[in-house]
Amino acid sequence: MSDYKLLHRIIRGTARLAVGSFFTELRVIGGENVPKEGPIIVCATHHNMMLDPVILSVGFPYQRILNYWSKATLFGNPVVRWILLSSGNIPVDRKSKDRRVLLKGTLEALAHGEAVALFPEGTSYTEPRIMQVKDGAAWAALEYTKWAHENADKAAAQEVQVIPVAIVYTNKSKYRSGVIMEFGQPIKMDAYKEQFFSSQEGAPRAAVKRLTQAIEKELIEASVNAPDWDTLYAARMARDILWEDKEIGLDEFVVVSQTLVDLFTLADTTPNMKSVRRHLLEYYSLLQSSHLTNATLSSLQLPRSLDPKAPVTLPSRLYTMLILLRDSVSASMRLPFFLFPLVVHAPAYVMARYGAKLVENEEETQAQNKVAFGLIAVLFVYSTAFFFLWALLMYTPIGAVVSAVTVYLFAVYHNQVIDDNYESAKRCIAAWRVVVGVWVPKKWDLSLHALSQYTTPRVPPENPWIDRPKKLPARLSGSDSSDAMNGRSTSVGSQSPDLRHGEEPPVMARPVRRPPSRRLVRHVLRARVEAIRALAAFFEQLERAGADKKVYASAHLAHAYGGIIEQRGEDVEGWRYGREVMEFVRKLGGVIPMREKVVEGEWAALSSEGEGYTTNEEIDK
Repeated sequence: MSDYKLLHRIIRGTARLAVGSFFTELRVIGGENVPKEGPIIVCATHHNMMLDPVILSVGFPYQRILNYWSKATLFGNPVVRWILLSSGNIPVDRKSKDRRVLLKGTLEALAHGEAVALFPEGTSYTEPRIMQVKDGAAWAALEYTKWAHENADKAAAQEVQVIPVAIVYTNKSKYRSGVIMEFGQPIKMDAYKEQFFSSQEGAPRAAVKRLTQAIEKELIEASVNAPDWDTLYAARMARDILWEDKEIGLDEFVVVSQTLVDLFTLADTTPNMKSVRRHLLEYYSLLQSSHLTNATLSSLQLPRSLDPKAPVTLPSRLYTMLILLRDSVSASMRLPFFLFPLVVHAPAYVMARYGAKLVENEEETQAQNKVAFGLIAVLFVYSTAFFFLWALLMYTPIGAVVSAVTVYLFAVYHNQVIDDNYESAKRCIAAWRVVVGVWVPKKWDLSLHALSQYTTPRVPPENPWIDRPKKLPARLSGSDSSDAMNGRSTSVGSQSPDLRHGEEPPVMARPVRRPPSRRLVRHVLRARVEAIRALAAFFEQLERAGADKKVYASAHLAHAYGGIIEQRGEDVEGWRYGREVMEFVRKLGGVIPMREKVVEGEWAALSSEGEGYTTNEEIDK
């Protein structure tokens, strides 16, 4: 019965419900690159713990069953062995030095034309880019190719192919975010097997390295990669501002994000790059500290910019009160239709929040805990509701069907109405925080000195269990694109790259305690306007630079959008034209702010508070 992978199908069905409840959408791109049948090795990125195999299995094209590697020692007990095999696991004898023994389960699965799924990065981690791709998948593919060549009567009719797939989350730890799963071009073994079959010393390993590099290249091109955290954060903030009034389609999310990462990578893209990044990072950090987002602030219809000749002022108290009243009325009108589902699902929300709290310093584990804890609570609530309804219907067979259908339709109804109500609630909470922040006495605001610790984004600690990759080129390494550009040294929470296995990690300082959001709101609103002004100044300088102005680009994007590719030693660099990038942003719905446009009307009732503002002359520097 394990051949039918019964448990795998049951787990996948349950996981599909959990994925649909947590994420707004799972978008599959390039599914046509996956063969409907025949042996394949799927190589996926791994940045979100157990959610990655869940997403991969749920969204995999043609609903093919995926087999994942598990320790061979777990298969000793016959009952456990059946459970593991039926749920889609194959044994890997990691203690064996003979690769044929090590990969025996993999070879057998591929010989039957099945799909094997691996995560070649080796572990889940949170970094601004893909840090490592190990050789295990390449060894498995080429060892099977050689075995099939030697045992043609036992092997599948088709040759094995490697299918790279990048799993990209719009915000991997946040409820109701989105997921993109993009499949790259299949990698066939024709270009590698001759060298791997060779008896020449070192030839097989060289073939494996070449195949690993091909896999890494495909994964990088389908994901978002930045040289450092500051570049990634600045690009995220710019993306949120440019697409403030319109969501980016999941089909374009990766290419837009990578374009902006490239745009903010080099320090000399424009003369004012240092200032622009500083303002974007300050705004990004203050949003983190105040538990607000640019999307919720923009939904309050707060203005995007001010008169370039005027100081940065704040909305009047009356204006903020009207915003709160408007959003409170809007939320109240929706509440009657959502109150009962909210109460019923309250245990799931509470448990999910508790699960995330347990791993608040491990971003790659938070979503996993939210989904797992929430799913357990939902199953308990739905089971209780089913038996309660069934009892009311006298435990009759028809009553069981009616109860099951009712519970199912209730779950569908909850998922249909959750998004609008969730966004409405976030707007209402944001409006309340803005009102409180504007109405409280100014003396309650944090001083500029106290504020400084909240204007630098928090950087996740380095994962000591991954191998640090080769150094990036100096121009991309962060030496001039991060620390020097932002005037800071080692980020809070970062660990020494020299930390090795077995060594005790350094004692971490106590996390900075976040102040009440009311003490940050005025600073957030000013930072918002300053960030938009800075971004407008950046694009103005890019426009003034002329049609020949080139900006750094990932090689695959330069190739796709008519740019230039240069070979610098072992490194390949790409360049796109600045005006082409601006047209690209506009074409996909981004609204580039322009400083000469003065917003009238909304700002007629502003107060005159303006200390701590930044002039356009300072931004241009």
